[in-house]
Amino acid sequence: MMVKNNKYQNASVLNSTNKIVANVYSGVNSVTQYIGLAENNRQLAAENARLKALLPSSLYDTTVIRGSKKDTVLNLQYTYIDAQVINNSTNRRNNFLTLSKGSDAGIQSEMGVVSANGIVGIVKDVSPHYCTVKSFLHTQSKVSVRFKNNAYNGSMIWESENSPMEGTVIDIPRHVLFKPGDTLVTTTFSPYFPEGIMVGTVKSSTVNPGSNSYIITLNLSTNFNNISYVYVVNNLFKGERKQLEDSISNAGRNN
Repeated sequence: MMVKNNKYQNASVLNSTNKIVANVYSGVNSVTQYIGLAENNRQLAAENARLKALLPSSLYDTTVIRGSKKDTVLNLQYTYIDAQVINNSTNRRNNFLTLSKGSDAGIQSEMGVVSANGIVGIVKDVSPHYCTVKSFLHTQSKVSVRFKNNAYNGSMIWESENSPMEGTVIDIPRHVLFKPGDTLVTTTFSPYFPEGIMVGTVKSSTVNPGSNSYIITLNLSTNFNNISYVYVVNNLFKGERKQLEDSISNAGRNN
């Protein structure tokens, strides 16, 4: 009765009530925006996967020159499947990730996995709705890399004493010129990734004792402690290449 019949008390209570309601609405709106952000991220990842397949590095150039006639056909070689990282380790000797998609989405074992910033790993085991990925933070991981500004290549490995932010490049000859900050990318030697995917930048280097090659420490381009979405790489020609290379290996063993 006091609130209803007195203008001052009525206004005070009304203002307080409006403030409470506004705070509630603000909280609800924040939650709604957070849920919407997750959906937006998912849609953005799917769109990025589609756009990656349109890049020149995803195409296979079948240009053939016959006499004076040049036939050019660009075939799609790489497609991408977006997936969310739902489990990840970085502090073990051998680290793995778990992704939110599996064989139902077209993912198979031995497909490459990349992030928006660089390489991540290779698919290991697959179920209908999930897959595990052998991270490059794994002592058995190895990938062919080269300097972006020249043709010299080597192999990147990860050693258990490395931090999750560093990798090691071996087999770079001593006569190769480079400096801290130079970029290394993937090569055509790998059937898992397109050429030119970012790997990392030179942090430091030493000469491997008893050899003519460098040991290079890399700052990895992928932050393995902060991965939310990745792209599984499907090399459409990988089976053909593997079959041909296996036949050569088998022929060599038989001779």
